[in-house]
Amino acid sequence: MTDSDSAPQLASPTATKHTVTVPNSIDMVSLLGAGDEHLGAIEQAFGARVHVRGNRITLMGEPAEIALAERLLSELVALIRTGQGVSGETVERVIAMLRTETNERPADVLSLNILSNRGRTIRPKTLNQKRYVDAIDTHTITFGMGPAGTGKTYLAMAKAVQALQAKEVTRIILTRPAVEAGERLGYLPGTLSEKIDPYLRPLYDALHDMMDPESIPKLMAAGTIEVAPLAFMRGRTLNDAFIILDEAQNTTPEQMKMFLTRLGFGSRIVVTGDTSQTDLPGGTRSGLRVVEGILEGVEDVSFNRLTSSDVVRHRLVARIVAAYDAYDAGEASSTPEPTGPRRTNRGGRPS
Repeated sequence: MTDSDSAPQLASPTATKHTVTVPNSIDMVSLLGAGDEHLGAIEQAFGARVHVRGNRITLMGEPAEIALAERLLSELVALIRTGQGVSGETVERVIAMLRTETNERPADVLSLNILSNRGRTIRPKTLNQKRYVDAIDTHTITFGMGPAGTGKTYLAMAKAVQALQAKEVTRIILTRPAVEAGERLGYLPGTLSEKIDPYLRPLYDALHDMMDPESIPKLMAAGTIEVAPLAFMRGRTLNDAFIILDEAQNTTPEQMKMFLTRLGFGSRIVVTGDTSQTDLPGGTRSGLRVVEGILEGVEDVSFNRLTSSDVVRHRLVARIVAAYDAYDAGEASSTPEPTGPRRTNRGGRPS
């Protein structure tokens, strides 16, 4: 696909010129983008000069960067061959993956189909998301931790629906802690179901994206899909189920233990949460914060971390998350260490 020749006339003495010949079966507009949008991204990302004539693309720049640009074009061609459209966001994600040391091809990551419904296909969009999805396939208990918008709950839901459709499980159980399940919840008007509905609404929304809306009430009435607050899990053993605990940063260590020990035969558990968004009352430890130290190294349990680079909502969301992470890191480094004697609890240990 590539021809190469030296170009001593280029401004940099180390620069080279490579010409990539795109297969005739590939639509050049799909590859290059409307108004050559993707070419502009290549020039900016790799510091390259790009010239197109027919189905031949000439790249000029530093050898290592030009090699990456060639790989980018090869991956985009592979994606187009799978029938996928290539957007500016796709190009950005492929570039980010190419700059990550990994043996996985971006085209393989972005073409992994988890679930299709009403003409829409759910796929991982970043390398970390692909590893998270793979972990769900290969482990009985999987933790997905990361900021809002990284797809940790959405992908888990898609895997749950996929498992149900493939008859790998007989039911899906979705649960979240209602962090105000004490007296504040009691003051809300309506039945118990109406009181807890706001806490569970995001799970219903995801279900409607992945299944025919008219089938959901029937599946819920039959018990095939259950959406309930975490407190409803106590005392149960959940067999042949795909169980998702969302917003797990709002569990206490005791609640986390209670939930994980609900695991029955033929079941899988996915726990998702963001430890930077804990809503527990002051002084209450988050079960999600402590569980990794407890279960690290336990066979068949996987911990997966997603970052701001895995945010798949509006591009600005990723920048907002990164800005907050930088701010929090700066606040932590500027906070002075406490001085003076440490308080102890009744057992004589530091509190």
